[in-house]
Amino acid sequence: MNSEIKTDVCVIGGGSGGLSFAAGAVQMGARVVLLEGHRMGGDCLNYGCVPSKALIAAAKHAHEMTTGRPFGIGTSMPEVDYAAVMEHVADVIRGIEPHDSVERFQGLGVKVITEYGRFVSPREVAAGDHRIRARRFVIATGSSPLVPPIPGLSETPHLTNETIFSNREKPEHLIVIGAGPIGLELAQAHRRLGCRVTVLEGLVALGNDDPELTSTVIDRIRAEGVELLEGTFVAEVEGTEGDIRIKSADGTEFEGTHLLVAVGRKPNTERLDLDNAGIGMSGNAIQVDSSLRTSNKRAYAIGDVAGGYQFTHVAAYHAGIIIRSALFGLPSRTRVNHIPWATYTDPELAHVGLGEADATERFGTGIEVVRFPYLDNDRARAERATEGMVKVVIHRGRPVGASIVGRQAGELIQVWALAIASRLKMSAVAGMISPYPTLGEINKRVAGQYFAPRLFESALVKRVVRTVQRVG
Repeated sequence: MNSEIKTDVCVIGGGSGGLSFAAGAVQMGARVVLLEGHRMGGDCLNYGCVPSKALIAAAKHAHEMTTGRPFGIGTSMPEVDYAAVMEHVADVIRGIEPHDSVERFQGLGVKVITEYGRFVSPREVAAGDHRIRARRFVIATGSSPLVPPIPGLSETPHLTNETIFSNREKPEHLIVIGAGPIGLELAQAHRRLGCRVTVLEGLVALGNDDPELTSTVIDRIRAEGVELLEGTFVAEVEGTEGDIRIKSADGTEFEGTHLLVAVGRKPNTERLDLDNAGIGMSGNAIQVDSSLRTSNKRAYAIGDVAGGYQFTHVAAYHAGIIIRSALFGLPSRTRVNHIPWATYTDPELAHVGLGEADATERFGTGIEVVRFPYLDNDRARAERATEGMVKVVIHRGRPVGASIVGRQAGELIQVWALAIASRLKMSAVAGMISPYPTLGEINKRVAGQYFAPRLFESALVKRVVRTVQRVG
């Protein structure tokens, strides 16, 4: 080793969680060493949230050229330059990169070492020629695409979210294995860019969301021309560049030019040598307690590598939790009931809190469910975006869960995330004033649906009103 470094905190991983913690900790006076052996910004900036949303935006522009007739606008088939689309994606990444760069974090006072880190003892990590001894460690190494052990897959050319955005050849026929959020977002985007797309899902599409709402998304994706097959297990894969062949468990054969594998993600723990630090695992993730502390009390794990929800905003949330305990020695615990997520298909799908089935299991018959359709919102009608609804699950006057399918669902869900996080009652949302006409009125109207029977069907309310009118 060429150098030995002593520091307050060593952060392993320069993705969303690691960068959030490092920036906060160094600005609060801690000495921070950050280790990143690959690309600053992690999966979200380079392979996930940012490039996928840039691709979706390009696909939306292409799609809108074909859908203007209801507005009195002539339509035309878009001329898609796939390589230029992917250059647009790369340009968006480049625009954000400086915020996550080595230079910016060094400017904040973080010592950045561009090497992978591995534990050599419970208090020491090696990274390249450096040996770092720290009072606390934060493991934020994220996750990678899961490539399942399908016979023939490892020998067959295939894409994942880590490689598809560097592809400059437009797929003539893209086959996607997996109909989760990543699979369906990229499937719909590629269909709108002029590719033929087939999606194969072994179970059900969007299986972690409310089926009452997912049907709207699935129907739209199929209507746009994506061949989406549920209950289709892939048994074998073979082929070469431009010639992919897949056989399902029932013997059905599929042929395409490109293959995208989108069946989930796995935490990145292989390089860490966790045994040297006395850090235990839970399944394929690092085992943590409710404060995100590992079995080595000097080490925390945050974000995807700690298991649980695999979202960029969860990693950032985790960073805030451990700043409290690692820097200030104060108790801190995570909670998950207020964490929202969104799938950026068109229409979008978003959720926070308990679903109807989970709420029923937890609270029994003491829950109420209210719905409000986009169809009854004036802004949605003006924009001909009437597909969708808001569904809210309520217990004792407070929302405990909400799901939205429709335009800007990812924006609209934030009202319910705030309400659940702050334990607000439905009256707080009902009392909110929304500008007219906006899609945001949908949230106020669904709260009104909750109170309507209490006001308009109550015999007591009617007696009070009649009495006041007589004596007034």
